[in-house]
Amino acid sequence: MGSRQREGERRIGRRALIFGGVAAAVGGGAVLARDDLSRLWWKLPGNQRPRVEGAVDFAGARWVEASDANFRWADRPDDYDVDMIVVHVTQGDFDSAVKAFQDPGHLAAAHYIVGQDGRIAQMIRELDVAYHAGNRSYNERSVGIEHEGFVDRPEDLTDAMYAASARLAAGICVRYGIPVDRKHIIGHVEVPGTDHTDPGEHWDWDRYLRLVGEAKEALGKAEA
Repeated sequence: MGSRQREGERRIGRRALIFGGVAAAVGGGAVLARDDLSRLWWKLPGNQRPRVEGAVDFAGARWVEASDANFRWADRPDDYDVDMIVVHVTQGDFDSAVKAFQDPGHLAAAHYIVGQDGRIAQMIRELDVAYHAGNRSYNERSVGIEHEGFVDRPEDLTDAMYAASARLAAGICVRYGIPVDRKHIIGHVEVPGTDHTDPGEHWDWDRYLRLVGEAKEALGKAEA
């Protein structure tokens, strides 16, 4: 799982809109009433887009919302380019990982959890910056995928898990134009500054990248 240390200061500039009293100045001195702003704020760059309750980015996932203490609202890829997937192992079972990501005191969460049986929970939308990698820059540019199990138990890395995660990762790669290679799909252990070892020595990178590549190719044929 990601570091428990919460990210510090938040970016300002194009991602911030300052409101004063009941109105705000926009552009060349124009003033919009608060009810106008309520209709227009989401059209401005770098602000939170409207969310649809229960919507997921991957059709095979079930929405289970993480605590908003464990991620930062964003508007990716408009405010941050997404060019990487970070692979994690939960060091626990599926339900305990969900519970941890719903705990505001945990201060960490990934976008997805993949179970040993192939089920997938999406807990943070890909639009948003999950606190999963323990490195602010990597959090902003990546999608985090947790996998149920322990790094020292190869039997936890099941066929169903590999297959489901590969389909999930392939969809992410298609959405953001991410190459299927070890430069862009990495383990948590490879994030600069981390003290984590996941996904561990038993994670089969050759197998995983092959499955992601095959799933990505299948998506391309389906869309052709």
